Amino acid sequence: MIIQSMHTKLNGVARLGHLGVIRVEGADAASFLHNQLTQDFSLLGLSEARLAAYCSAQGRMQASFVAFKRSHTEILLICSLDLLSATVQRLSRFVLRAKAKLSDASADYQLFGLAGDALDSLASDKQAVWTKLDIDGACLVLLYPADGVRRALWVAPVAQVAPALASLSAEDWALGEVHSGIALINAATADAFVPQMLNYESVGGVNFKKGCYPGQEVVARSQFRGTLKRRAFAAHSSTAMKAGDGVFQDQDPEQPCGTVAQAAAAVDGGFDAIVSMQVAAAETGGLHLGSVAGPALTVQAAPYPLLADI
Repeated sequence: MIIQSMHTKLNGVARLGHLGVIRVEGADAASFLHNQLTQDFSLLGLSEARLAAYCSAQGRMQASFVAFKRSHTEILLICSLDLLSATVQRLSRFVLRAKAKLSDASADYQLFGLAGDALDSLASDKQAVWTKLDIDGACLVLLYPADGVRRALWVAPVAQVAPALASLSAEDWALGEVHSGIALINAATADAFVPQMLNYESVGGVNFKKGCYPGQEVVARSQFRGTLKRRAFAAHSSTAMKAGDGVFQDQDPEQPCGTVAQAAAAVDGGFDAIVSMQVAAAETGGLHLGSVAGPALTVQAAPYPLLADI
């Protein structure tokens, strides 16, 4: 087994200092984001959240978000803090006449990750992933589980009292993120992946029925023409890995066949990761981290089914 169970460790509340908050407010907030991101925001309800990506014209993800409405005219985008400022500037250039304003609202909110028993009193185990709940001024977004353990994102104004629950280390939360199989884009991976290279179409990150957005033609062509040659896999190495590291195969020592999208220290030693790589290379094996002379890398399928090619 490559990815090892962490049921005994993923339980409690972790402060998420690596994430930030973009606020989009105004009468056209939803329609503006609908025209810029990979997800449908025009039909986004107050009890839902979205996984979404912002792409270049070439279909490469510049940033990705967990997004939800606080009201009909205010949407929050949770993203990697190291991309937040550049993303606000880039998106703001396209507001034009839309009644929407983007700002960095990170100082106004506190972000926590909740896992395991911490969710028992807050959300039913029958509620679906990407459900958003309003709890005394806080917003709770149900995320994909890790090793069968339920997880959620808790976003609340800074003045609100944080959940009084058992503390979970940032390292354990990071490992849970990796074991969920869903990687958020950060500065090390910006412009590296088309959404399907991280399986976003299979975990609610792409809507193929909505209208145009930057990169939409490339993303759609990749899906409908059966040209998906790279996918996200679970991986393990005996040595440290980090986002942006290259993966090489014995048969082709000159060119990387994959890229680490997210990584964390494993429970029983080594590192686990989400790696985007050529499907053929994953099936063949002979994989190494950094170069063909680097440590061996083992891979297995992501922990969820992939959307069948249309």
